[in-house]
Amino acid sequence: MRAVVRETRLTADRLVAGFFVRHGKGLRQAISSLPGVSRLSPDEAVAEAQELRSLGVPAVILFGIPEKKDDTGSEAWDDGAAVQETVRRLKKEVPEILVVTDVCLDEYTSHGHCGVIRDGEVDNDATLPLLAKVALAQARAGSDVVAPSDMMDGRVGAIRRALDGNGFEQTAILAYSAKSASAFYGPFREAADSAPKFGDRRGYQMDASNGREMMREIALDLEEGADAVMVKPALAYFDVIRQARDRFDAPIAAYNVSGEYAMVKAAAANGWIDEKRIVLEILTGIVRAGADFVITYHARDAARWLKEGG
Repeated sequence: MRAVVRETRLTADRLVAGFFVRHGKGLRQAISSLPGVSRLSPDEAVAEAQELRSLGVPAVILFGIPEKKDDTGSEAWDDGAAVQETVRRLKKEVPEILVVTDVCLDEYTSHGHCGVIRDGEVDNDATLPLLAKVALAQARAGSDVVAPSDMMDGRVGAIRRALDGNGFEQTAILAYSAKSASAFYGPFREAADSAPKFGDRRGYQMDASNGREMMREIALDLEEGADAVMVKPALAYFDVIRQARDRFDAPIAAYNVSGEYAMVKAAAANGWIDEKRIVLEILTGIVRAGADFVITYHARDAARWLKEGG
């Protein structure tokens, strides 16, 4: 009876798995702060995607680990970069999976910031054409969805114009619209080696206290051409997800980020919680708050548990 009257249903097809990819072959580098998550070479990313599809997970999002870094993050738009190589392999070998690619420069820059540095500050307008170049390189490789996470003002419009002007009108944009300057990103920064070398990202990421401002940012991104928007992180932002769901008639993603994942894994490793029940409850809560889909490092485990009967 409980199943029959259940109001919110968590299913594997609402999940998007996050991959960290780098050049190599047969490479699976464990990430100490993200137990169960590895840096993958393209062939291993294909194997992982094939398993996810067998479990009913429809999509992956790729984050790149570069071979080299420089002041502008130029490897991000190199056609031979690990992300672009992995996209090509995925679209050839697992064509039914939706491939989303993160558009940002922080993993690729020597200074660890998400844009061009001028006089010690991130130059918003100088960064926009570089982000457009990254999105174009990913679209050429076959990415279905580009996902700008940099939080520069105007980047959605710049990317949309670049895609449309080069024949990629069908490439969708998932905008990281309500992305806070959060303490929940620590493990990701270890995984991607993307921590800022000076200062922090509060100059362009959002103040966690400002829910109304987050709604304005979502509205601006949709006006500029975003096809879907994201709230990041998820756990401390259920109210933001709900506000967005009530206000906007657009697909809404929530990112169950690395720190949220790591806290669950650490507590489970100590025997303090029931990992399966906690994970499924968290993901159900994110969907109940209003998210249409959830980016999560729990995707494989959650999909397996759901397939086994939840």
